[in-house]
Parts: sequence; C-alpha cells; structure tokens
Amino acid sequence: MSKDNKNGKIVAVSVSEKKGMKKRNVESVQLKIDFGIVGDVHAGTKNRQVSLLAMEAIDKMKSKGLKLKPGDFAENITTQGIDLLSLKIGDRLRIGQDVMLEISQIGKKCHTKCSIYYQAGDCVMPREGMFTRVLNGGVIKQGDTITNEAIKNV
Repeated sequence: MSKDNKNGKIVAVSVSEKKGMKKRNVESVQLKIDFGIVGDVHAGTKNRQVSLLAMEAIDKMKSKGLKLKPGDFAENITTQGIDLLSLKIGDRLRIGQDVMLEISQIGKKCHTKCSIYYQAGDCVMPREGMFTRVLNGGVIKQGDTITNEAIKNV
C-alpha cells in the first residue's frame, strides 16, 4: 500500500438476494457494465449498483463491542488500506486489471434504523458507505487490488 492511501485491497465481496439482509461473503462476483453485481438485489439501480465500505469503518464499530464481519452493513465490497472518505462523486476506482467503478453517491439516508444502530447507537454506512456505477465489468475476488484512479480517461 502506498503512503497516500490511494491503493488497497479487497477484504471481502458479498451479495444478498433480498433487501434489508446482511450480505453473505462469496468467493468472487461478476460485475456487469451499468448494472452491478450479477445475483445481488441492488443490481440494476441507476446510482447505487455496487456499495463499498472500508474495513477500518467496520473496525470502529467493532471497538464498541459489536461482533461484526464484512457484509454485515450490506456492503458489496469491503476494502482495506484505501481512503474511501477522500473520494468525491465522479472519482474512479480500479479493481484488479479490468473492473472500473465510478463513485455515484456518498453515504445514504437510512429510512429505518438497522439492528446495528440499535446495538451500538450508531451506524457507519450512512456516513462512510460509498456507492458506485460499473463502468467496466469483470470478475473480482477477495485479495484483489483496488486503486483510486481519480478522474482520468480510461
């Protein structure tokens, strides 16, 4: 990882078939252009095709005594080492050689309080969750590199 936190790795990839469920970790996922993750309930949405959350954010919640793992905040991709909070709408992330994501939304409004909120009195996803559109598809898996490409021609 570089000192500027522009590079990191994928800790987990996760999917769920129904909204409101914790996502289950899977070995790999297929991303389709302007669609999202094949087999995930949120695929096909315009601005929130794929969600990301940093392991560092999950660790903050674990420090409050919660037993949590990647996917428990319903994120598709759990990252480590890359500074997701420095990203802006339109910034691009490369995963491995092929996949390119574009930040389309930062955070989200929670219409109902989740079980994590009731356990800890807080939830990081509304502030630290990132949502993306798929610009270039492919297969991703745990251990793949993720790089902040900023905005440049690809």
